[in-house]
Amino acid sequence: MAPEAPSEAARPDASEATTPWTNVLRLETTTWTLLPRGGAGEGFVQVEPLVVLEQGEGFRLNVGAPLRLRLWGGGAGAGFVRKEDWDTLSDWGQVVRQLSVGVDASRAVWVGRMDGYSLLSGHLVRRYSNQLNPDYHPAGLVTAGTLGPVYAEAFASDLLGARLTGAEVALDVQHVLFGRPEVPGRYTLALSAVHDWGRAGGVSESMTLAHVDGTAVVLRRRSQGRRIEVHVLGGWGGRPGEGGAWGAVAGVGMEAVSTTLDVRARLEGRLQRGGFRQGAFGPDYELARFRVVGPAAVPMAEAVFPGGGSAYGEVILGWDAVRLSGMRQRHVFVSLGVEAFTWGRVDVDGRVEAQLFHRDLSLGVGGLATGMGQSGARYLVSAEARWRFLGGRLFAVGQGGTLLFPTPERALRPGAFVGVGLGVDNVR
Repeated sequence: MAPEAPSEAARPDASEATTPWTNVLRLETTTWTLLPRGGAGEGFVQVEPLVVLEQGEGFRLNVGAPLRLRLWGGGAGAGFVRKEDWDTLSDWGQVVRQLSVGVDASRAVWVGRMDGYSLLSGHLVRRYSNQLNPDYHPAGLVTAGTLGPVYAEAFASDLLGARLTGAEVALDVQHVLFGRPEVPGRYTLALSAVHDWGRAGGVSESMTLAHVDGTAVVLRRRSQGRRIEVHVLGGWGGRPGEGGAWGAVAGVGMEAVSTTLDVRARLEGRLQRGGFRQGAFGPDYELARFRVVGPAAVPMAEAVFPGGGSAYGEVILGWDAVRLSGMRQRHVFVSLGVEAFTWGRVDVDGRVEAQLFHRDLSLGVGGLATGMGQSGARYLVSAEARWRFLGGRLFAVGQGGTLLFPTPERALRPGAFVGVGLGVDNVR
């Protein structure tokens, strides 16, 4: 996931600027079984090396990818290595899990897996994952920077293929009218646009969306390393070249940040007309681009999204008993998004992670439910557990969940996976 710009409370102080280089070396070996519904299963031994180099919060490089070596199944002609993991140029992007440079929002570059990524206002790209397709493993790019009163963020979901690209440019209105403010970003106007080229991870129809947003901070308090902010927002968007396809949104959001707690929440009322919807490039998009939820077997670019309204709510919470460290090593992490439509559909996605017993036990559970209340609803779940023993250098890992595989016929073939194994690293 591309991290949000760290708050001032979470940024390293001057003493951390000279933080020495640290590293993590890890090797996991697990049995990994793929169980497609209505077909023969496949078994693999999965070997996953991992190397992490970092210096404070200013630089982090995380490289490593699972190599699945066939034990059984796959039919005639199946290779020793699972070919679907490496059969396109985009798949080679999975080697870079994360490369991040810079913690200041005025200059930052991030490369790697995108999981729960939102483009600034989030009204076009919201909680998006580029890893939902089990046979497509790209590395994305996010870059952000500030020039005077202008803040911009741009992204590409696939560095090695023509897929989602987009940007959002925000203008600090107070800066323009009255000069540089003591605290920037109190009143902003923003324009965003996103285009799907549809030429990687399987061919699909292209689609372009655009959105205009306005945000005003109505409450901002800072004291003793704590920051609380409440803002109101409104916006309008549409599909360029598609007459009558538009939507409007209004809502309120809040952020509460301290050295151990980071809470972000949002509540919005949305209006959709002519097939446009906010958050179209969302958690389900890598499947919906081939086939939308519901009885219509069409891709999202051709689907007729019902006109109406919706209520959207989101909560992201991170807590650490010691001190928050960027987006990592949190005792508790909760991320939940819910949207309920006036015509009976409900979409939910979320993830809960926890580290217990002096971080010896790590648990993670995630789920996606799209189109609940309608025929053809889509559900995906996953879970993972890690238990450290013998002083923490060794750990056992177990994981499992459900999958949906896009086919050339634009159907989605259901399946499941399960893996158990051992690993070793130098973390402790």
